[in-house]
Amino acid sequence: MNSDLAMVLALLGAAIFMFVLNRPRMDAVGLLMILALSLSGVVGAGEALAGFGDPNVVLIAVLFVVGEGLARTGVAQKLGDWLAAKAGRSEARLIVFLMVAVAAVGSVMSSTGVVAIFIPIALRIARRTGFSAGRLMMPLSVAALISGMMTLVATAPNLVAQGELERRGFEGFHFFSFAPFGLPILACAVVYMLFARRFLSAETVVADDLSRPRFATWIKDYALAGRDHRLRLRPDSPLVGRTLDELDLRGADGANILAIERRQGFASRLIQPRARTTLAAEDVLLLDLSAASAGTEALTARYGLEHLPLSDAYYTDYAQRIGMAELMIPASSDLIGKTVVETKFRSRHGITVIGLKRGRKAMAGGIVRTPLELGDTLLVIGSWRDVKKLQGETGEVVALGLPRESEDALSAPEKAPYALLALAVMVGLMVSGLTPNVMAALIAALLMGAFGCVDFQSAYRAIHWKSLVLIVGMLPFSLALQRTGGVDLAAGALLEVAGTAGPRGILAAIFLVTALLGLFISNTATAVLMAPVALSLASTLGASPYPFAMTVALAASAAFVTPVSSPVNTLVVGPGHYGFMDFVKIGGPLALLVMVLCVALVPVVLPF
Repeated sequence: MNSDLAMVLALLGAAIFMFVLNRPRMDAVGLLMILALSLSGVVGAGEALAGFGDPNVVLIAVLFVVGEGLARTGVAQKLGDWLAAKAGRSEARLIVFLMVAVAAVGSVMSSTGVVAIFIPIALRIARRTGFSAGRLMMPLSVAALISGMMTLVATAPNLVAQGELERRGFEGFHFFSFAPFGLPILACAVVYMLFARRFLSAETVVADDLSRPRFATWIKDYALAGRDHRLRLRPDSPLVGRTLDELDLRGADGANILAIERRQGFASRLIQPRARTTLAAEDVLLLDLSAASAGTEALTARYGLEHLPLSDAYYTDYAQRIGMAELMIPASSDLIGKTVVETKFRSRHGITVIGLKRGRKAMAGGIVRTPLELGDTLLVIGSWRDVKKLQGETGEVVALGLPRESEDALSAPEKAPYALLALAVMVGLMVSGLTPNVMAALIAALLMGAFGCVDFQSAYRAIHWKSLVLIVGMLPFSLALQRTGGVDLAAGALLEVAGTAGPRGILAAIFLVTALLGLFISNTATAVLMAPVALSLASTLGASPYPFAMTVALAASAAFVTPVSSPVNTLVVGPGHYGFMDFVKIGGPLALLVMVLCVALVPVVLPF
């Protein structure tokens, strides 16, 4: 062992020691390693900093922006709501559905991108259900890594193994050649994570501000239960084709239209009622009726309406688009003495008053005709954009605060089709190989910006800079280990062992060395180094090259053991509040399980 290699290994050991202690924070360790490797002379300053321009690092950053676009437009939330609905109150079911969904999506796009997209989904579910974020993030990263074992294009190591086969004159793998291994591994990993999750700390539950109310709290406080109704306009309704200001339903019938659900294609769009809004056949009106329930029947008969069920969770289900806020009438307000109708809240602010409290008592019925007094509190409803504008008001009303549901508010729900289009373009380009992955992601991010799904401020805010700095800080170790002979040393040891082991034992040795190298260098670099070694061993033994190449590819994706084994793991460190040893104690046994499965399955599907 030369002195340069000894120095690199010492620095690597120091980094691992700091990771285990979790002091200083991981991104700081990454910066320290950049400095130390540069000062050691093993790599130059430019080479130590080259990670900041690495295409994979840029790809990760851009994918955060794509994920933010999916979150701001509601696409991610829709998927999260579907997962939460399927799981119910069962954390185990949620983990199963989450892992299957991540693996499915990751089979046709970058696993790193999948994690960037699913992190906000999992955190949102954790907030809503009270589940531990730490018990969701680790299954998320495991499923994303296993997604690389599903298809040829799912991860770079698969393409590296494919390229090495073709360079040696063999036919490459097919698109689904990896699925016979990935699917059983995913099934075993799901069962394993259901057991192993108990070893992850439950203290990482996403904090929820209990001092802030929820929609359900206000519905109870303002005695709204039973007042709201969903009514659909039949095609023969006299309301069809008329504007809201023509109808004056509030003045004539005591009916407040809070929202309008309008079917467009296969989805429903929620429309905020305005004076010039024209009603259409099959529109569904969310009405707040101050009259008794008997008046509802008269209203439906008079206007050709059809009653639809209204669940207790209606406002919660639409919380991403329907906003609520509490307002107080201050002493300086010129609204004192005026009725809600006279204040023209809807015309001026785009919001509707649905509740009124005087002191601690909720006013029942006829609130739109009740003169307002000093200290009255109003419950208003409207789009989140209009509701949040009221926070700057200090004259006629004072905003008392927003509910916890405001955290899930969508910034651009109407842009969801464009976000899906951008995602489809990215996946299509990645699958077809027409452009490099980083260019495909950059095109998608620019489309997100052009369509208004994200803006520059939200895009920069979405990038998880801590994770990027850590990845950049560890990349120079790959070059340093290659330059100082560390990788050759490991490969030579493997060749010595291969001379005395049987075929399955050789596969186990290849898997183990590939996985060990992957602890310290990227899985792509590991595949580049190990694929030639594996195929040389196959040639020496006179065996088929396919099981050896497949083992390298699968082992490169089994990077479960440390937070720096793969960007996929690094991305979940912060959201899951993990330490270095969390990955060791969960990922170590899982990596061994995957090795056993690979050694058992690969020779069966791809005979020697």
